[in-house]
Amino acid sequence: MSTAKLELDSTFAPGTQPPPTPERLFEALHAYQRTEAFKAAVELELFTAVGDGLETVPELAKRMKASERGVRALADYMVIIGFLTKKDGRYGLTADAAVFLDKKSPAYAGSMTRFMASPAVLEGFRDLATVVRTGKPLSGDGLTTADHPSWVDFARNMAPLLHMVALQTAKLVRTAAPIKVLDVAAGHGMFGITVAQQSPSAQIVGLDWALVLEVARENARRTGVLDRYTLLPGSAFEVSYGTGFDVVLVPNFLHHFDRVQIQKFLIKVREALSSTGRIVIVEFVPNEDRVSPPIAAGFVLNMLAMTPGGDAYTASEYEAMLRQAGFQDVRLHSLAPTPHSAIVATRK
Repeated sequence: MSTAKLELDSTFAPGTQPPPTPERLFEALHAYQRTEAFKAAVELELFTAVGDGLETVPELAKRMKASERGVRALADYMVIIGFLTKKDGRYGLTADAAVFLDKKSPAYAGSMTRFMASPAVLEGFRDLATVVRTGKPLSGDGLTTADHPSWVDFARNMAPLLHMVALQTAKLVRTAAPIKVLDVAAGHGMFGITVAQQSPSAQIVGLDWALVLEVARENARRTGVLDRYTLLPGSAFEVSYGTGFDVVLVPNFLHHFDRVQIQKFLIKVREALSSTGRIVIVEFVPNEDRVSPPIAAGFVLNMLAMTPGGDAYTASEYEAMLRQAGFQDVRLHSLAPTPHSAIVATRK
């Protein structure tokens, strides 16, 4: 075999454009493995075990009642995707895993896998090519079907993850004065509950399907605000809201619908507000280029697969809809460190 030194192709020399690589193709086609591995790690409480100081494969396998071969493969994969660290054969938690995936953390959010990776959600992506061709979800109305049972799962399992979003939202309306607040599509109730906690004179009305509101009631009782929390069961498009609300919260709701439906809803909200009342919309809001930031912009695919007309709307689109419905002083607020944003507007 020749020992002659290979010459570096100048096309690929340092400082030039790197050559095409199939690496992203592999990442795209293996993405389902990441989802299933993450679900398995949460289900087996791998992160909690590491948080308890079990650092080696034999220790972890004994705690998890699993094979050492399986635990090594799963733990190493969690290192690869950024949830564990590894040094000298010992595993540790990354900052994200310590906060959100160790069950002993007050911000534990591992339960979100039960909704976000549930069969009802994943089914919508089973034949995405057909969804793209038709522009409609595989299952008719998708998750917008009246009283869809998945929303109980959402309410029970997504509250921990959205608590931080609710905290940031509550700061926008915090006051010592008495206020009347309507929380539309309340779900777990954490948005209205957090407002009640930060504004001790606030009276909250939670609107959602009756079965979902039972979860909100449980959370209101657990957090000590049930005496200021009223339930309003029904459809946000059909039930009577009443009038005189100082604030209407609309968290993670409008993305399910097309602009015609949203416009009707916003007019209904305006009529329920006091003369100086405000609407607070919480959403993933992509930039005007519609491809950044990744989480907010990528949410459009969820809406394509799971709703007949939903979308990830930009700030300018929300502003146009709000102004057409009779709102003014429309402002966009980042809810960092979460990927959500809030759009706040006042009744004209």
